[in-house]
Formats: sequence, structure tokens, C-alpha cells
Amino acid sequence: MIIMNPKASIIIRCYNEERHIGKLLSGISQQTCQDFEVILVDSGSTDATLAIASHYPVNIISIKPEEFSFGRSLNRGCHIAKGEYLVIVSAHVYPIHKDWLEQLLRPFDTPQVALVYGKQRGDEVSKYSEHQVFSRWFPEESNYNQTHPFCNNANAAIRKSLWQKFPYDEQLTGLEDLAWAKAMFNEGYCIAYASEAEIVHVHNESPRRIYNRYRREAIAFREIFPQENFNLIDFLRLFIGNVAADYYHAFIDKVLIQNLIEIPVFRLMQFWGAYRGFHQNAQALKQLRQTFYYPRQLNRTKNIRESGEVIDYSKSLKQEITIGKLH
Repeated sequence: MIIMNPKASIIIRCYNEERHIGKLLSGISQQTCQDFEVILVDSGSTDATLAIASHYPVNIISIKPEEFSFGRSLNRGCHIAKGEYLVIVSAHVYPIHKDWLEQLLRPFDTPQVALVYGKQRGDEVSKYSEHQVFSRWFPEESNYNQTHPFCNNANAAIRKSLWQKFPYDEQLTGLEDLAWAKAMFNEGYCIAYASEAEIVHVHNESPRRIYNRYRREAIAFREIFPQENFNLIDFLRLFIGNVAADYYHAFIDKVLIQNLIEIPVFRLMQFWGAYRGFHQNAQALKQLRQTFYYPRQLNRTKNIRESGEVIDYSKSLKQEITIGKLH
């Protein structure tokens, strides 16, 4: 069904996501809020991604791989979007609850809110340290008026009227979401975090890919905040501090032995990538730097999200596997 004037446009960037795209689109189709369109921006998939997506009501557009940047692909999708709100999700995420979209859009009832981002958690294939990163970046408590511009476009929404004035930076190597949020801060708008808008973010990267991700983001961070640095002392202190914190939490969770090697490998790739991305020596912005790099507090928190209908993915997984095999 095509909605002529949808409330929201859900924009998905993808490349070879046949393992995940069906689960995401199935979760979207089961939302309590159905006033939306879905736009898939594909950058040259060669697997069954597009075959799977074609079984859902999705508007598929393409960008050449050589033209790709995170900001440029988003701008392509935003340009044709008809919704009042632009909902941005990664292709390898999926919502937990059927009111995910409803919860993500709720803070926009406040006119000064420019951007809302939701909670992310890992799954069974996520590295233990990745789970700790998600817990640090996306706490259990919502905050509809942040005092810093941290956000994440794997699960976020913005006002289209503001995007039309401030499109995403197409030159950045990453963190186009942070640059956009910083611009909104400078214009006097608010950034909201909605813990109830929860998704699972599937990351199962090799050490090299982890290194490249954090190096790329550090390069972008330095461009967004040119006064910031990350020196060798920072690398050592944060590497040791995060490994110690991860070991502590893994011991409490009774999974230390099986993660004894994986934890320092992940943190080494994370912070060595960050160090190589910065290449300079200066003092960082306290709040943003803590959000990006510092370990979780040495205490345990309870997941307060206990309500909301959970999505059943059993049928969509069978369809996804079948289509993938036929491709």
C-alpha cells in the first residue's frame, strides 16, 4: 500500500545485507504506527538483498559504489522522502517492540526537538565489548533534552524541514549524524534520546573491520571538532581502563573465560583505530569524549523496558532464508 502523505519516511542504507534486511523489513511491517513509507538506498548489492526487499512495499533507489558516502546516500533518500519525519536505520538492525516507531517519534511533540535517537543492543553474535559499548552509549533512562550532540543514525529520526535547510555533510568519512546534531545544537534545537525505541544492532566484525570503523570515525570526529585530539597516553589509559572494566563485567556475568582474549583484541582495535584517526595531541571535549570512549560505570543496571508487544520474526526468517536460497 502506497501512502501519499506519510507521517514518516524510513530510510535504510544497505549493501549486501541479505542476512538482515528481511528481519528489519518484517519488523517495520508489524509496527503499531503504519503511517510511513520505506526507502531503501542500495549502494551496489550483489547478493539477495534486493530480491528479499522486493517482497515488501519498499521504494528502492541506487547509488554507485564509487559515489558512496554515508552522508550522500542519506541525502539521496531524504531528497525523495515525503514524510514529515525522516527515520534512519541501518540495514543490519531490527526493532524489538511493535511500538518502536511510535516511541521514536514521540519526542517530536516538543517543537524544539530536532533529532531523536533510540536505544541499541547487541545480539548473540556481538562481541562482549560491543555489548558494553552499547550499554554505555545507550542507557536505560530516556533523555529528551541532552546537553551534548551525541546521537547515532543506526536508529534515529529527524525533522525533514530541518534537513532541507541542513543536509548531511557528504564529505565526512563517518559521524554525519554527529555533525548534523552539532549544527542543530548551534541553531538552538534539542536532541532527544528515547530508550523505549529499542532495536538490536547486529555487529560481528573481524578485528580489522573494528579497527577501520573506529579509525574512520576518529577522522570524522577530528573534522567535526578540529580542536580535539587523542594522543598515545589517551590510547593507553583508555585501552587499559576499558579492558579492566570489561573483565569486571564479564566476571560478574560469568563469561570471563570465554571472552579472555576477545575483550583486549576488540579494545585494542577500537582505541588504536581511534589513535590513528586523530594523529594529534590536545584535550578533548569532556562529555562527548566520555560518551564515545569511556567504559561503563562499575555497577550493574536493570533493563527497565518491561512492556510492549514483542515482534514475532519466525515467519519472516523462513521467507528470508527461502528467498536467499532461490537467488
